[in-house]
Amino acid sequence: MDTENNNGISKILMDAAYAISDISKKSPNALDAEKIYNTLLKFKEKLLEEQGSVVEKRPDVLACDVVRFQNNKDKWVAFVGLLNGHPYEIFTGLQDDDEGILLPKTVTKGKIIKVVNADGTKRYDFQFENKRGYKTTVEGLSEKFNKEYWNYAKLISGVLRYRMPLRNVIKLVSSLSLESENINTWKNGVERALKKYLPEESQN
Repeated sequence: MDTENNNGISKILMDAAYAISDISKKSPNALDAEKIYNTLLKFKEKLLEEQGSVVEKRPDVLACDVVRFQNNKDKWVAFVGLLNGHPYEIFTGLQDDDEGILLPKTVTKGKIIKVVNADGTKRYDFQFENKRGYKTTVEGLSEKFNKEYWNYAKLISGVLRYRMPLRNVIKLVSSLSLESENINTWKNGVERALKKYLPEESQN
């Protein structure tokens, strides 16, 4: 079980316990197994929702956080696609017009939109609203960043999608043995971006 959700799950289980306790107060006889089962069943959907289920088919549109970070002299940006508030995918690269993507500093949120091209290939666009409410779309995130970063990001997005606990995902990223100094810089940035979604007491 993903311990990051323990607080929510514990509350649901406590609510269920109180509900069963109410049944016992109303009945002088031993608790009926069917009553207990039916009572717990009422909390099943809440529990499943709190735990989070695997969503293999990516929604066409995901909410997105824009996380900026700096390693050495390089400025980086991460686009973290969110599903029900949990990291579901990540796109990363340099904040640079030529080698990556440059956004206004005020942009911290947006949407990642999956687009199917006429030839059947897919691309991912980033859309945000400016201060005046006008929408701007940056097409083809995958084409904006170094191909090697993109391939590693696909790997990380894959384990995020299958709900590997976030602490374990961060450990996985940390354990990647990469020869290129630039890729190791990227790796450190991804770790920092994902740590943002851990409970505060677990971020150190």
